[in-house]
Amino acid sequence: MSPDAASPLPRPSLQRLFLTGLLTLLPIWLTWVVVKFVFVLLSGLSHPLVVPFSERVAASFPQSLGWFKAEWVQDVIGLVATVLLIIFVGALSRRVIGQKLLAWTGALIQRIPLASIIYDSARKLLDILQTKPGSTQRVVLIDFPHRDMKSVGLVTRVIRETGTGRELAAVYVPTTPNPTSGYLEIVPVELLTPTDWSVDQAMSFIISGGAVAPDTVPFTRAGER
Repeated sequence: MSPDAASPLPRPSLQRLFLTGLLTLLPIWLTWVVVKFVFVLLSGLSHPLVVPFSERVAASFPQSLGWFKAEWVQDVIGLVATVLLIIFVGALSRRVIGQKLLAWTGALIQRIPLASIIYDSARKLLDILQTKPGSTQRVVLIDFPHRDMKSVGLVTRVIRETGTGRELAAVYVPTTPNPTSGYLEIVPVELLTPTDWSVDQAMSFIISGGAVAPDTVPFTRAGER
């Protein structure tokens, strides 16, 4: 046996062990934070109805169902009730009566000054993300902060410049790892780098910090190759 093979492996330092453990636990912790946020948010929507209901059941059967008023039980009931309500609304929206109710609700919200702006903007954004904006792809790359670096953006609309008629794209650039925050840029269409990515692929790429991505990306525009 050679001396090199017999020599023991170097022991990792405490700093390396700490970083390894941190990188191992970080994805689990981030997943828990997101799931916990959604769990608390959904269960809180029905909390005003669930709490009196669970306390009434516990008071009616104190011996067998006294645990029914525990906080974790109320959270679970609230989450299940909210998810069932969302599924019910989704099923109802596919029927004529559901579409009429949604239209009536939308008309009611539009009578409220601030709420109407938020409601209309959210509905339009969700609608346009389901279709291509015409002459451009939905997911594009834009030059940021300079032409040799790119950011992933979503084209939300194509407009024209006053006077020249040049096509300009309104591009929403999400941030990592929270794509609900970002900024809006107006970019000439000819300066966009189109991709064949879907919106889901782009969101996975952004949320994962680039770890989840297709194998290729058209980094350089066709006219510059």
